[in-house]
Amino acid sequence: MISYLASKVTAATSTSNGGAAGTHDDDFIEAVVCQESEIGENQMKQVELGEGKVLLVRQNGKLSAIGNKCSHYGAMLVTGALGEGRVRCPWHGACFNVETGDIEDFPGMDSLPCYRVTVGEAGEVKVRAKRTELATNKRTRVMARRAAQDDRTYVVIGGGPSGATCAETLRQEGFTGRIVMINKEPCLPYDRVKVSKTMDLNLEKVLLRTQQFYDENDIEVMLGTAVTKLDGATHELTLDNGYKIRYDKAYIATGSNPRRPPIEGASLGNVCVLRTAADAKQVNEQLAPEKRVVILGTSFIGLEAAAYCVNKVAKVTVIGRGAVPLKESFGDAIGQRVMELFEEKGVQFVMNSGIRRCIGAEGTVQQVELTNGTLLDADICIFGIGSTLYTEFLQGSGISLNRNGSINTDQYLESNLEGVYVGGDIANAPVHSNGGQQATIGHYPLAQYHGRVAALNMIGKATPLKAVPFFWTVLFGKSFRYCGYGQPDEVIIDGDLAALKFVAFYIGKGGRVIGMSSCQRDPVVAQFAEYSSQGKVLHKEDLTPNPLGWVPA
Repeated sequence: MISYLASKVTAATSTSNGGAAGTHDDDFIEAVVCQESEIGENQMKQVELGEGKVLLVRQNGKLSAIGNKCSHYGAMLVTGALGEGRVRCPWHGACFNVETGDIEDFPGMDSLPCYRVTVGEAGEVKVRAKRTELATNKRTRVMARRAAQDDRTYVVIGGGPSGATCAETLRQEGFTGRIVMINKEPCLPYDRVKVSKTMDLNLEKVLLRTQQFYDENDIEVMLGTAVTKLDGATHELTLDNGYKIRYDKAYIATGSNPRRPPIEGASLGNVCVLRTAADAKQVNEQLAPEKRVVILGTSFIGLEAAAYCVNKVAKVTVIGRGAVPLKESFGDAIGQRVMELFEEKGVQFVMNSGIRRCIGAEGTVQQVELTNGTLLDADICIFGIGSTLYTEFLQGSGISLNRNGSINTDQYLESNLEGVYVGGDIANAPVHSNGGQQATIGHYPLAQYHGRVAALNMIGKATPLKAVPFFWTVLFGKSFRYCGYGQPDEVIIDGDLAALKFVAFYIGKGGRVIGMSSCQRDPVVAQFAEYSSQGKVLHKEDLTPNPLGWVPA
C-alpha cells in the first residue's frame, strides 16, 4: 500500500493513526471511501466513513483527510475555497491546514482532526479515523505545561477573542512560563458576535473555553479586573484592585467601548448600548409586545438589534444619519435593498436624521426628540453608533497612541515598545490584502488572527501578518459576507439584487478590486479571500466577460 500521510501529520495526530497507548482497534474505524481516480489534483471530496463524514483533499499529488465541517459553526468545508495547503470556510472565512487540520485563520477555536490515508494496489482509497474524533469533528491542539524553572511572565491584557486566542496559542506553541490573562468583564471570553444577533444568549453556552480548560493548561485568568497603568520602563502593570504584575512580554487587545452620543438623556434608564453579554441581557429583559424600540445607528449592530427586536415588540424605528444603511460597508444600492428588506419585515426608518435628546420621567426614557424636532415614543433606546478604542490607560506608558487611540504596529504586531504587542480593534496594523498599508479594523475573525500571530512572535517564531479582512452579518435569515478593505470609487453588482442573490465588486484606485461582498452566492467571497491571501490582485478588467473567470476551475 502507498501511504499519503505526511510525517508531521503522523506526529501531530498519533491517536488518529493507531498504535497509541490506551487505545484499541474498537476505538478506530478504517474503510475504503472511494477510488483514487475519483478525486483530481486540487480537488476536495466529502466521503462517508462509518457513521461520519471526512473531507478528502488532493494537492501536490498528495491525498490527505481531515474533518469535514468548520469547527466554528459547522459549515461543510467541501463547499468552501481550497487554497495553497488549506481550505477556507465558505461562511465566515476560517482556514484549516489540509494536512494537519490545524486552524490557521479564524473565527473558531478548535482545529480539525486529520486521518490516515492509504491507497491500495487497485487504487482504493482507505481512511482510518478515531471514532470519537469522527463524531466530534473537532480537535484541541496539545498544550505545553508550565515549567517551574521557567520564570518568564507573559501577560495578555484583554479577555476578548483576540486575548483568548493569544493565551491559548502561547501554550500550543510550547511556551512554558507563566501566562496571565486579564479581563475587565466579569466572565470568561465568549462569542461576542452573538450579542446583537441573539440577545437571549446563554453565556455558558457561548464561552470560547471553560474555566477547567484554563486551569488544566496553566493559564491564569483574572476576571472583572482592569489594567489602569502600564509602565514600559519597569515592565510593570498596575491593576484596579491595587495588584501589580511584572511582565516580560505583553499582548494588549482591550478592544472598544460603545459610544454614547453627547446628548441630553443619554444615560437614562432603558437607554442602552450593545457591546457585552450584560448589555444584551439588559435589552432582552425589557422587550415585551407593547414596547416601542428606537435604535440610533444603521451599523451592523443597529440593524442586527432591529432584526432581533421587531417580532418581539410593538414597533421598531431605526434612526440613521445617511440616506441608506450600511452604505460605508456595501454601497448605496445594496444599502437601499437592505432597507427595503427591513421595511418588508416591519422595521421603520427615519433617515438623514439623528437624536437631539432623550426625554425621560422617573429616570427612564419615554421619548426621543429627533434633530428636526419630531418626537418619537420610546420605551427602549439603543445606541449603535460605533465605539471608541479602549486605550486611555496607556497614556504615559511609553506606547505611542494615535489621535483615535489606536496603536501602530509593525508586520509582527509589535508596538514601538519592544516586547509589547498589540492586536484586535486597537491595532493600526498592516493589511496584507491592501498592499501592507496600516489600518484599524474592528472585525472579530481578524482579532483572533492577530492573537495567534502575536503569540507566535512573542515566543520567537517570526510570523508576519497576512491579514485579509473578512466579516459577515445575518439579517432576517440572509447572510451577507464581505472581504477586503478600503473606500471604493465604483461598485459593480453581478446577479439579482432584488432577490438578494448577488456578488458585488468594490473597485478602488487604478481599477483594483479592493473588496467583494455577496448574498446567497457562496463561496465566492471565501474564494476572493483566499485569492487575496496568496498575494494576487484582481482588477476591473478581469471581471469581463466573466465576472467569476478568476475563480479556480
